[in-house]
This record gives sequence, C-alpha cells and structure tokens, in this order.
Amino acid sequence: MDKKSLNEFKKKLEEEKSQLKKDLLSFASENKNISGDYDSRYPFIPGGDLVDDQANEVELYNGRLALENALETRLKEINQALAMIKDNSFGICVKCGKEIEKERLRANSAAQICLKCCAGCLKK
Repeated sequence: MDKKSLNEFKKKLEEEKSQLKKDLLSFASENKNISGDYDSRYPFIPGGDLVDDQANEVELYNGRLALENALETRLKEINQALAMIKDNSFGICVKCGKEIEKERLRANSAAQICLKCCAGCLKK
C-alpha cells in the first residue's frame, strides 16, 4: 500500500479512536487496571416516583452496558488496525494474505478480511 493511503487510513483510525474514547467517557469511567476497558456509571434520576425512577435507572444502565460493549469492541478493532500499521501488516487479509480492497478499508478502516474472504464467511 502506498504511503499516502496508509497515512490517510492512519489519520482516519486515530480520529475514530479519539471519538470513541470521548463517547465512552460521556457515560463511563476508564478502568486504569485494564487497558481499553471502561465501566459504565450507574445513572441516578432525582425526584419523582421512587419505583419508576429505579426502573428507569436500571433500563438506562442496561442500555449503557450494551453501548459500552459495542464501543469497546470497536475501540479494540481500531487499536488492532493501528498496531498493524506499525508492524507493516495493515491492509493485508488475515485469512488469505492478499491485499484488502481500498474501498473496503475506506468503509471500515479497521477491516482485517478482504471482501472475497468476508463473502466466504457469510456462506458458512
């Protein structure tokens, strides 16, 4: 892959990583003991009916946990892609060893599988 494209993907990945961290920190705290792990803060809804408030808090917390999991998963993918840039393996399919299509990387810069191998996974 040419250096210009590689720098373009690296910049895109770093921007997405920054946004993911910002999004996570809006409702979770970073776990200092485990890299890339965040802990959702339990919401507190003041006033009103105690039973309704508790139910709403639990519902909101469950939503936060699901979102936290999705964002952490994407952050892990981004970190893996950035590590692959460092070790010069970025843009190479981990299944077949061929170059991943630039169109695919533009759609998902953290992709590790080419379209052909990805289509093969869907058939199974």
